[in-house]
Amino acid sequence: MTLDEITSEIRGRVAANGGIKGKTVKFHFGDDGAIRIDSRGDEVVVDNEDGAADCTVKISQGDFLEMAAGRLNPTAGFMSGKIKIEGDMGLAMQLGNILN
Repeated sequence: MTLDEITSEIRGRVAANGGIKGKTVKFHFGDDGAIRIDSRGDEVVVDNEDGAADCTVKISQGDFLEMAAGRLNPTAGFMSGKIKIEGDMGLAMQLGNILN
């Protein structure tokens, strides 16, 4: 899956499940790019900006796809070092609402 395809998929999930009100979350895939969910305005924006965020989830693109498909448990991924969180850990705990 390309970054554009993943972004489109996340955009659809956010539309169906909502964002995190008043916050920004970024999934950072290293050299493969980033997906940012910005819920600060009237409408939630999902794009590929690599700017500052309230919570940054560092994960490989492959592991992200596994997590989004339900095959990688986020807690197990975090404990094994596949997922690293920078910023608001409480916000990271709410991301299941977006990904499911």
